[in-house]
Amino acid sequence: MAALALAFGGFSLALPAHAQFSTGYKFLEAVRKKDGQEVTDMLATPGSTLVNTKDISTGDSALHIVVARRDLTWVQFLAAKGANVNARNNKGETPLQLASNLGFSEGVELLLKLGARVDEPNSTGETPLIAATHRRDGALARVLLKAGASPSRNDNSGRSALDYATLDGRSNPVLAEIENAAKAAAGKPKGSAYGPKF
Repeated sequence: MAALALAFGGFSLALPAHAQFSTGYKFLEAVRKKDGQEVTDMLATPGSTLVNTKDISTGDSALHIVVARRDLTWVQFLAAKGANVNARNNKGETPLQLASNLGFSEGVELLLKLGARVDEPNSTGETPLIAATHRRDGALARVLLKAGASPSRNDNSGRSALDYATLDGRSNPVLAEIENAAKAAAGKPKGSAYGPKF
């Protein structure tokens, strides 16, 4: 009986060890270790989809990993290799949401240039602009608003970035940024109507 238990016990331990030697695991470990040569070699295989591999425990992609360490060079490199800038982890966070949570404004700007969706919410409905509002980060809010972030998009509790900034009062610099963006939008001339011109 002890031999049987040991046999099954040994088998159950083999699965996590096997996972540690998978190509995806090795790729993410190379990204974590900043091993540029190893990552480049792994991505050089034609048809490789490793660039969008996710950690099985967190759902983090390689982009999540490099955003978390605030590494613009690696963000650019992975995006150039085809990384999905809108990939979600197990919390529903995109790399843009993570950068906003961290106050990593350079990363936010780069991810927006690379095509990240500005109003993509996480699993609690929080958008990057709501994260900037909670951080009281006016400069980050300005970047997101300029990129088209909606201050009126609600999270799962029914509150928007505008609601949170208003509740916080005039001391929250995001409220001023939202008001300035609204004034700028109101001052822009309306585009021409669709259809023929007479």
